[in-house]
Amino acid sequence: MKVVASGPIPVREIENMWIPMPDGTRLAARVWLPADAERKPVPAIVEYIPYRKRDGTAWRDGVMQPYIAGHGYAVLRIDLRGTGDSDGLIQDEYTKAEHDDGVAALAWIAGQPWCTGRIGMVGMSWGGFNALQIAQRRPPALAAIISICAADDRYSDDAHYMGGAVLSEHAVWGVAILAQAALPPDPAIVGAGWREMWQARLAATPTWVASWLKHQRRDAYWRYGSVSEDYGAIACPVYAVGGWADAYSNAVPRLLQHLSVPSKGLIGPWAHGWPFMGAPGPAIGFLQEMLRWWDQWLKGIETGIMHEPRYRVWMQEAMPRRPGRERQPGRWVSEPSWPSANIVPHHLHLNPGRLAATAEAEIPLSLASPQFTGKASGSWCPYATGSDLDGDQREDDGNSLAFDSALLAEGLEILGAPVVELDLAVDRPVALIAARLCDVDPAGASARVTYGVLNLTHRDSHAEPTPLEPGRRYRVRLQLNDVAYGFPAGHRLRLALSTCYWPIVWPAPEPVTITVFTASSRLTLPERRPRPEDAELASFGEPEGASEPPMTTLATGSGSAFWRHDVAAGTMEIAIEHDGGVERFDAIGMAVGMKIVARYGIAGNDPLSAKAELAWTITRQRGSWGVRIEAGVELSCTQDAFLVRQTLAAYEGDASVYAQTWNDRIARDLV
Repeated sequence: MKVVASGPIPVREIENMWIPMPDGTRLAARVWLPADAERKPVPAIVEYIPYRKRDGTAWRDGVMQPYIAGHGYAVLRIDLRGTGDSDGLIQDEYTKAEHDDGVAALAWIAGQPWCTGRIGMVGMSWGGFNALQIAQRRPPALAAIISICAADDRYSDDAHYMGGAVLSEHAVWGVAILAQAALPPDPAIVGAGWREMWQARLAATPTWVASWLKHQRRDAYWRYGSVSEDYGAIACPVYAVGGWADAYSNAVPRLLQHLSVPSKGLIGPWAHGWPFMGAPGPAIGFLQEMLRWWDQWLKGIETGIMHEPRYRVWMQEAMPRRPGRERQPGRWVSEPSWPSANIVPHHLHLNPGRLAATAEAEIPLSLASPQFTGKASGSWCPYATGSDLDGDQREDDGNSLAFDSALLAEGLEILGAPVVELDLAVDRPVALIAARLCDVDPAGASARVTYGVLNLTHRDSHAEPTPLEPGRRYRVRLQLNDVAYGFPAGHRLRLALSTCYWPIVWPAPEPVTITVFTASSRLTLPERRPRPEDAELASFGEPEGASEPPMTTLATGSGSAFWRHDVAAGTMEIAIEHDGGVERFDAIGMAVGMKIVARYGIAGNDPLSAKAELAWTITRQRGSWGVRIEAGVELSCTQDAFLVRQTLAAYEGDASVYAQTWNDRIARDLV
C-alpha cells in the first residue's frame, strides 16, 4: 500500500466527540476533520458500528479515515449504543433503536458548523447493513452510501440461515458478538463511571444465538431490516461492493436489479474485508474509488464515475484451490447494466454421471451422503486468514452424486447465479440438498466455483415451509450463489449434489436418502459473452492510505487448523485455533489481545452427533488497568430441538466481576 500522509488538506483528530440522542444517551464518535472545517464546512462521512472505535477498528481507521478527511471530508466513526464508549445497552443487531439513533446522529452532524449538511454513510459488514437500512428511513441529510459485504435480506443472506437451512455460523458469529459486546468502555474516555456502565452491559447481555434460532422461518423478525422488503424506500445513490470469496456477494446484483436510484456494483476476488486490503488479492485503490463516489454525490464534482459501467466484477480464472491462497487470478470485466442482455442461459441436462446439452432416458439415482460431507468447504464467511477458504473438492465430490461435462473445447465464462432444477424424491419429511459447481482440471483437481443449499421443506416458501411426503416426487429449484468465473478449454464442469454440507449448515434430524431423476433435472448456467470493452476498463490503481498508527508487538500470534477423520469410528473433527498475540496502540498505551478456539465434530452416520464449540478470549491492558472477557457458545441438537449453551465471564485484573451461563432448548421447526 502506498502511504499518503493524509491528503492535500491538513487534518486534526478529535479522539472523542459526544453525539446526544433524544433520550439523553450519548454516542461516542472518533472524528477526523480538515483543519479549517469550521471556516470552510465540508460534507461528512459516517461509519456506525459496534466494534470499538478506540481499540477495535483503530488500526484500520488510522489508515483510512485521515486519508478521506485529508481530501475535504469530516469523518466520524461512531460506536453503537451500548458498545465501545457509547452510553446505553445493545439488545440485538439491526434494531429499530439502532436505526433511530442513526437517524438522530445524522441530523445532529448535519447541524454542526463544520458540516455542509450533506452526509454519506459507509460500512463493511454491520456498517454496510445499517447504511442500507438507514437509507430506507430517508434522513434528509443522507446524500449517498457505500455498502460493503452486506445483505439486502437478513434471512436468506446473513449469518443465520441459507436456503432455509441453519448455518453453523450462528455459533461463530454468536460467540464473536457475545465477547466483543461484553467489553467495558474505556475509563480514559468515560471516566470513573466505567465500572457501572460495564456491569449494566454485562447484566443485559442478550442470548444472541438462542434469539436467532427462535426464528427459523422468514418471519417479521427477519423482514425488519431486510431492504429487499421495499427497495423503493431507498432514495439516495448506492454503491454496493462485495467479494466472490465472501458470503455477502449476492446482494450486489439484486440491489442493481431493484434499486430505482443511481447505483453501481463492484465485486472483486476478496473475502470478508475492505477492498484496499482485499485478500485473496489483488487489492485495489478503493479509497481513491470512494473519494470519486463522495466527490460526485456530496460535493457535486463531476468525476466520471457514473459514466462508467454500472457493474464491474473480477472474472476469476482457474487455479488449484488451496485454503491459504493469497491471490486469485483473473481480470476485470463489466456490464453497462444489470440484468444484462449479454448473459444468456446455457442449459445442461443431468444424465447418469454426465452433464450434456440433451437429455437421455430417465434414470433414478439415489444418494445418502456421509454427514461430514463438506470437509473442504472452508468457512461460510471467510476472512482469507489461515485456512478458512475452500480447498480441493475431490473428497467431497466422492461423497456426492457427481455429473461431469465433456472436456470443454473452448473456454466458457459465466456471470450471475447458476440454477439447478431437480426432479427428486426423499425418504424423510425433513431433508436438505447441497449443490456445488466445480471446475475439474486435466489432473482431476476439483475447484469449487459456487454453491447453494436448500432445506427442501422450504422448497416453496421460507415463510411457510411444509414437510415432505416420503416417496413423492417434487420439482425443486435451487439457486446457487452469484459468481463470475471462466472455465478454460480442456477442463470439465462438475455438478456435485449431497444430502448434507457440514460444517457450513446443520444436518437434517435424520439420515436422508435422496433420489434424483435424470433427464428432467438440469443445470442452467448464466453464460457471459466476452465484451471487447473489458480491455479498455480504467485501472483502480494501487491501494493508498495514511500512515499506519504506531504499534508495538508485545506477544507474537500463532494459529493452527487440523481435520481428523477417524475412518474406523466414522467420525470427523475440525479444530481451529487462532492466537492474535498482543499488540499495543502506542498513542493511547492500550494493549489488545484475542484468542479463538473453534471445534466441529460429527459422525458420518449420525446427524444428531453434530456439535460446534467456540470460545473467545479478549483482553485489554493499559498500565495497571486490565480486563478480560471469556465467552463460549456450544451448539448441538436432538431430533426435536437445538441445544444452545452460552457462557460469559468478565475479569478486572484477576478478579471475577461477572459470570453467567445460559442454557436454551429451542424446538426444531422443519430444519
